Amino acid sequence: MAKEEGSSVEPRQRKKQRTSGSQEAKAEKIRRTPAPERAPKYVSFQRFAKIVIGCLAAVISGMMHVFYLSAYHERKFWFSNRQELEREITFQGDSAIYYSYYKDMLKAPSFERGVYELTHNNKTVSLKTINAMQRMALYPELIASVLYQATGSNEVIEPVYFYIGIVFGLQGMYVTALFVTSWLMSGTWLAGMLTVAWFLINRVDTTRIEYSIPLRENWALPYFACQVAALTGYLKRNLNTYAERFCYLLLSTSTYTFMMVWEYSHYVLFLQAVSLLLLDIFSVEQSDKVYEVYKVYIFSLFLGYLLQFENPALLVSPLLSLVGAFMLVKCLQLNGKKGTFVAKVIKVFEFYLLCTLPVTLNLIVKMFVPHKENEHVLKFLEVKFGLNMTKNFTLNWLLCQESLQAPSQDFFFRLTQSSLLPFYVLVLIICLLSMTQVFFRRMSGKSKKETVTLEDGRIGERPEIIYHVIHTLLLGSLAMLMEGLKFIWTPYVCMLAAFGVCSPELWMTLLKWLRLRTVHPMLLALILSMAVPTIIGLSLWKEFFPRLITELTELQEFYDPDTVELMTWIKRQAPVAAVFAGSPQLMAVIKLCTGWTVTSLPLYSDDDLLQRNENIYQIYSKRSAEDIYKILTSYKANYLIVEDAICNEMGTTRGCRVKDLLDIANGHVVFEEGDKLTYSKYGRFCHEVKINYSPYVNYFTRVYWNRSYFVYKVNTVISFQS
Repeated sequence: MAKEEGSSVEPRQRKKQRTSGSQEAKAEKIRRTPAPERAPKYVSFQRFAKIVIGCLAAVISGMMHVFYLSAYHERKFWFSNRQELEREITFQGDSAIYYSYYKDMLKAPSFERGVYELTHNNKTVSLKTINAMQRMALYPELIASVLYQATGSNEVIEPVYFYIGIVFGLQGMYVTALFVTSWLMSGTWLAGMLTVAWFLINRVDTTRIEYSIPLRENWALPYFACQVAALTGYLKRNLNTYAERFCYLLLSTSTYTFMMVWEYSHYVLFLQAVSLLLLDIFSVEQSDKVYEVYKVYIFSLFLGYLLQFENPALLVSPLLSLVGAFMLVKCLQLNGKKGTFVAKVIKVFEFYLLCTLPVTLNLIVKMFVPHKENEHVLKFLEVKFGLNMTKNFTLNWLLCQESLQAPSQDFFFRLTQSSLLPFYVLVLIICLLSMTQVFFRRMSGKSKKETVTLEDGRIGERPEIIYHVIHTLLLGSLAMLMEGLKFIWTPYVCMLAAFGVCSPELWMTLLKWLRLRTVHPMLLALILSMAVPTIIGLSLWKEFFPRLITELTELQEFYDPDTVELMTWIKRQAPVAAVFAGSPQLMAVIKLCTGWTVTSLPLYSDDDLLQRNENIYQIYSKRSAEDIYKILTSYKANYLIVEDAICNEMGTTRGCRVKDLLDIANGHVVFEEGDKLTYSKYGRFCHEVKINYSPYVNYFTRVYWNRSYFVYKVNTVISFQS
């Protein structure tokens, strides 16, 4: 019986062996069949042609963006048809301050004298000598002024056009860097084209270049985009030595430049450093590269500290603490046999050190280094996240700024309308699931493949993808809290979404999970990576291209006759040594257009200037004429400018108007339950001073007014008349 069973089983086994053997033979025959190999020269030429075409497309995209910005700016402001004063008025707020220093450098008799006046500036703010180079990161204006004079451009082009041209050129570099990053991640320059298209269509949420050209972020973010592109290439596997060295050199240069042109750059780099730290934990084989990038951070911080005149903000930066802790842990790194219990305990201990050491180091550094520059930032974050309540005017005023509030629903609607947000979410989910799958595979002890091919469908194993996913999540989380950060996050969204829809590897990852049998997954992935971006591009072209053309052909007009009249009166009537007081935004424009000294500036990284702003804003509070007079004379102000727009502000958000915030700070309204209401027997100063009755006329004399501004001379001799 056993013999019969054995004989009945044996033919089946032989049949299976024969079947599998025939399949293997066929596969072996296919492998041995000589494929029509292409000549090495042909393959090299094809690769070279692909790179050349992609580079041309990237450069042309950047140039087209520059031409678009230039044409739109001309249509919006009629820049070429305006006088110099009218052009300068288009620079509002802190933008006016930056451009004014560019003008000062051009007027300086020599380069050395110009630098000295910037570092020992006592002509901008009354009773205060500031190092403008350190305080405002003025290296862009310094370099622009040097280039303007060294290249002989003063004989060819006006200074304002040269300055704007440089900033627009950097925006072209910005777009090109985003193009290259998406191309590096997906392997096709079609992703770069889609990135640029989404960037242009969503430019309201990707850049502020249209509204404030000299802003620090407009100088800095193009270098950050170049740094991200270089980092993406540097993190790629199987990179040849020359390409790796080039990426590292570009990474070092762009990191340092980014840090030098923006005072808040070290906070952005801190988020990037956290992303790389998590990459190091997730992907062990990238540890050496992460260590090399951290060395770039250290070098940039200390060189920046020296060239920014020993800026203490860089020493107390969380970036320095994190990098220092990481390097210390690497030096103390313990070795254990991989996969053992001891090795896992060591890993947990190292992770604990990386979480606690940065905080400890930061506290130690702050004990020895003055760090007033960061105090207001920490206080603001406490109030922003609900950890504290305050009546402080400055903090509440910052909280009311649109850029520091949560993004509105319109923001998400715009991103959805352009199809950017849905595809970004799809790409992000696939990458996250793939990363999770890879993580659990490694936790279970499965060995990692040396080379991941397209057929494997494991996009979550690529280190550059892991880094970008973590980084975009961190940036996105902060952008959900503060709308101003969307200008860093949204370009990232454009790049990541375009990479995903154009990447065959991402579609292959998805199709592997779906286990399709009707169509070969690799063939379908290749088709989708071409078809989906093509369909998106055509739909974007049909819906948004006519709008872009309309914007370029539509005539707009920016005209502010009241401000022009005010600046003209100041230049003609006010003494050269006069000091003006008013809102910080208006003071910046006065400094740019007239060169006169002012009492305050719209800068939020200096505690003394913030206190000055609050004190000068008291002209819109319910304070007596004597109080306002004492405040103004303490800053040696000769003229006071009252703005009707602030005095009679009808803001949409009650409680965020300047006069409301002042009433809260002065205790003239109930802020919290249990607060004591302090009744003010004085009317609002900006209203009362216009009526011209005693005691206001004793302290202030109106010398000029128009529909928007009222200028009062601060009397030096007070005569009290009934």
